[in-house]
Amino acid sequence: MLQVIGAMAEFERSLIVERTRAGLDAAKAQGRTGGRPSVITEDVLTVAKARKAMGESITAIAKALGVSRATLYRHLG
Repeated sequence: MLQVIGAMAEFERSLIVERTRAGLDAAKAQGRTGGRPSVITEDVLTVAKARKAMGESITAIAKALGVSRATLYRHLG
């Protein structure tokens, strides 16, 4: 009896995964993307690169632009 219940639960879980994947694929086909929008735009990245080239520290740049140091390191490479 427990094996049958376990098999049914596993089957239901696989159906949920398939439906979720289909929904995400349909949204992507319509041009929608999920997730949080990026803080770094092209303008902010340009300013950060210019300040970095002038020798300013990452901490100072991050504080001035209102982003975290980790975000700057990720985008500046």
